Amino acid sequence: MRKLPDIGRICYGISIGVLGLQAIYYHDYPYMLIPPKHSWITGLAPIAYTSGIMLILAGACIALKKLTGTIALFLGTVLLLVFCFYFIPYQLLATSDYLQLGTWDNAEKELALSGGAFIIAGCFSKNDKSSSKKLWRNLILFGCIIFCITIISFGIDHFLYAKDVSEYISSWIPNKMFWTYVAGTALLGSGVAILLKIKPRLFATLLGSMVFIWFIILHIPKAIAAPFADLGSEVTSAFLALAYSGTAFVIAGITKSKS
Repeated sequence: MRKLPDIGRICYGISIGVLGLQAIYYHDYPYMLIPPKHSWITGLAPIAYTSGIMLILAGACIALKKLTGTIALFLGTVLLLVFCFYFIPYQLLATSDYLQLGTWDNAEKELALSGGAFIIAGCFSKNDKSSSKKLWRNLILFGCIIFCITIISFGIDHFLYAKDVSEYISSWIPNKMFWTYVAGTALLGSGVAILLKIKPRLFATLLGSMVFIWFIILHIPKAIAAPFADLGSEVTSAFLALAYSGTAFVIAGITKSKS
């Protein structure tokens, strides 16, 4: 358990670095970092390139535990600002089906990354002042809340869009609908349990392990089969799963054993 926060931090940092590499390679943002219709942005390629470099540096600092608290706090803040001031207006003004939960999928993925960054920032801050410690603890709590809300939402999506979700499961896995509902139940249950502090260490460990298994058996094969399709969307999805798994492991590692 002592190593879980470091394992989670490394997984998260690697994932952020990969998103940065994708931004540089495609001269565009990975599909979930900003809303899809962003061709109006003047000078998109150099902006994406610069953002990619910053993501790589942020991911490297987090993975290598260099200025982790500061870098993760900055990253989480930027991601949250994009969610609040770009994704939300886009969903409300540029789409007609904003009342459907599934249309918020990419925005929620951004929010989950932001929550993970805040949790890591609070966990790996080196400030020893008591007043600052309280601030970092509150930051962890805030990160856990927004991370769990998105995990719960992902779980609900597995029920609302079960057929679509089941089609993502590899062909060699039988009873796809059954496993879709099992995964949805696990996401929903673990998100609620962590949020309400019902054996959070246990459920965060189970959540991280489950998502990591998905990363290995579902996402990696698809990323290998189609690494460059749709601006590398399968690669993006794979490393998002790794980031979420890492976030869950950090939560599990920093939760008191009595819980």
